[in-house]
Amino acid sequence: MAGSPDYDDDDGSGGLVARDRAGDNAAPLSISEISNLLKRTVEDRFGHVRLRGELSGVKRAASGHMYCALKDDKAVIDGVMWRGNTQRLTFLPEDGLEVVATGKLTTYPGRSKYQIVIDSLELAGEGALLALLEKTRLRLEAEGLFASARKQRLPFLPKVIGVVTSPTGAVIRDILHRLADRFPTHVLVWPVLVQGQGAAEQVAAAVRGFAAIEPGGPVPRPDLVIVARGGGSIEDLWSFNEEVVVRAIADCPIPTISAVGHETDTSLADYAADMRAPTPTAAAEMAVPVRADLQATLEDFAHRKRRCALRPVQLGRERLQARGDRLPRPEALLQPQAQRLDDLAERMRRGLADRASRGRERLQAARLSPAMLTSELRRARERLAGQRLDPAMLGRRYALEAGKLDSLTRLLASLDPKAPLERGFAMVTDEEGNLVRSREIAAREHRLTIDFSDGSLAVVPAGEGAPSDPLRRKPRPQPQKRKPAGPSAQDDLFG
Repeated sequence: MAGSPDYDDDDGSGGLVARDRAGDNAAPLSISEISNLLKRTVEDRFGHVRLRGELSGVKRAASGHMYCALKDDKAVIDGVMWRGNTQRLTFLPEDGLEVVATGKLTTYPGRSKYQIVIDSLELAGEGALLALLEKTRLRLEAEGLFASARKQRLPFLPKVIGVVTSPTGAVIRDILHRLADRFPTHVLVWPVLVQGQGAAEQVAAAVRGFAAIEPGGPVPRPDLVIVARGGGSIEDLWSFNEEVVVRAIADCPIPTISAVGHETDTSLADYAADMRAPTPTAAAEMAVPVRADLQATLEDFAHRKRRCALRPVQLGRERLQARGDRLPRPEALLQPQAQRLDDLAERMRRGLADRASRGRERLQAARLSPAMLTSELRRARERLAGQRLDPAMLGRRYALEAGKLDSLTRLLASLDPKAPLERGFAMVTDEEGNLVRSREIAAREHRLTIDFSDGSLAVVPAGEGAPSDPLRRKPRPQPQKRKPAGPSAQDDLFG
């Protein structure tokens, strides 16, 4: 373009579009290429290094790798330790520990940072506190103070709980609040120092003091002891690593819970106690169950008991219902018979109609006439004349039948119940006409009938009737003695 500046000049002053120039050996590198060059350079130069510093920001990834930072008073470097190497560590890395890390330096191109890939991690010279702590732990463990066989089982529902802690800290308030929420319990607090000079002796004395309380005394003996303290540094928690505290907890006949520090803090008291709690609040949760849960459990047991008691009845009902459902309905049982009855009735109706129709047809076909009747009469006479009847045969038949009739007549006379009445006997029957055969049966009847040869008489058994009974016979009047007959005597007309 005329008049426009020329950006493609050859003086090397640059232009709008980057172009390769002849003889130029400074070709542009990509970010990945320069990152890889830096990575190889650092790894070749620092392929094996040992760094001493303080751990900071230690964290474990879900994959098992550990990420941290090593620092001193002037600089800091990131570090990473892969999963296979972390599994070989003999201690738990924590913030603030001074360590010696062995590994190689490398770069992380994704963030343009350099870091150390740690192969091994060691404590830096065994500091005074850590060395003393480890030696004490090994010595007490060798004595068996931390053995699982010495651990006691915690009571399910302690009536009295003893707490060894500072009376002014937040720990005792958390414990009391959690116990009140879960299951209100009688709590005895033994106030002690939890930090500083003399704290270990006070804690040990408190544990032994709870153990020395006699059951049934003015002060109730705890069923469970909680040794608690809030979080802090290793120096703050050192009182609970003292041998006197560890031995007091291990020798305590009352089950104990150690709740020293936060979840990541570990002291020798935790090893000696029967149960370790990550926090004081968790110790209160371990000490007592939730009353609402217990009530719900009891109600569930009662419900299950009722269900168990009613289950046989319910099963019986279900079986009865199932068997009743399998039974046929009454109308279903009668349906075939009803259908058969209808079929037979219809067949009978049709049969009668057919029979009447056929009779009507035969009657119409017969065409009765005097000549036909005369012919039938003549044929009947011929058949009668053809029968050769013998008068002697008829006589014998008549004599045989007459003899049978005489026998039956004599048998009837002998079995006639009225015949004995002619000889002076009587026959007694009840109101329904049944024959009365014994005095006992007659005594139970209200009315009797006595049959004589010349008639019947209604009577009432003695002792059963009433004077007003119309069927009761009046007593026969006694005959009066007649006066001697004399000239002036006159017979009584009524005798």
